[in-house]
Amino acid sequence: MEIDNERSEKSVSIRQLIEDLDLEVVNLPDDVEYYVHYQDIHRPGLQFAGYFEHFTYDRIQIVGRTEYTYFSHMDKNVRRSVLDKFFSYEVPALIVSRGLTVKDDVIEMAKKHNRVVLATKRNTTRLINKLSNYLDSKLSPTTTIHGVLVDVFGVGVLIRGESSVGKSETALELVQRGHRLIADDAVEITKVDENILMGQAPEVLRHFMEIRGIGIIDVRSMYGIGAVKDSKVIDLVIRLESWNDKTYYDRLGLDKEYEEILGIDVEKLIVPVKPGRNTAMILEVAAMNFRQKRMGYDAAKEFTKKLATLIDKNK
Repeated sequence: MEIDNERSEKSVSIRQLIEDLDLEVVNLPDDVEYYVHYQDIHRPGLQFAGYFEHFTYDRIQIVGRTEYTYFSHMDKNVRRSVLDKFFSYEVPALIVSRGLTVKDDVIEMAKKHNRVVLATKRNTTRLINKLSNYLDSKLSPTTTIHGVLVDVFGVGVLIRGESSVGKSETALELVQRGHRLIADDAVEITKVDENILMGQAPEVLRHFMEIRGIGIIDVRSMYGIGAVKDSKVIDLVIRLESWNDKTYYDRLGLDKEYEEILGIDVEKLIVPVKPGRNTAMILEVAAMNFRQKRMGYDAAKEFTKKLATLIDKNK
């Protein structure tokens, strides 16, 4: 079953993949450059049996021991016919795993159609896992936004707001309270699944934080390795804004708002900021309340039910 049928706007060249994954080259045409646009991979067992309907040829093709053994016992003429048809499709690359010897007829047909054939000593499962992780990191949709990402009680909280509203200062107080910093100022966000966003800091900014009036600080060296984390799933967006007496702020928590990031709606809270208000403590409460909701308990709904019951009794 296909996990994702969408073609990525990004691409990875086969030559780069060979270098990064240390794959052995069996056949690599000099005059053609192939690219991978899909994160999924395909095992062509059905195609080796002669079934080419619904063939996802535009994925990396992996041959393990099962396909290899089955195909080795086929009639030579049938093999040649199947290989001829297989390589007539524009497959990005065929990778043979487990150190299995690539047969001469495979190489012959690959050369005929100018296709890439690679090999590796890795077993099939490890190859698939490594290749999937590699393609996910290279081809998943990504964006970089201005904000601060922290891990608060296991909840990935993305703090957003205008400059000078106190995002970094709030995050620093959360770190002092025992929570962990993932990214300050710039957050790189990757869509790793249909509804999962993973956030991290750009390499040059990792573990660093800018505090106005002080400058750049190294959170890891000051607070220890337990105060930082390289990446975190984004669960909640909290937008800080300067307190405005004319603005209505939700007081019960029944109204849900969302912020769309890479096509995924993430629950959003708007927290007004003003002198004397402990913003870090409010974010802690917001994270704990979010966890309770995920576990099935919604305090706002429970309060509303009790209030409705009390009103009915008084009637």
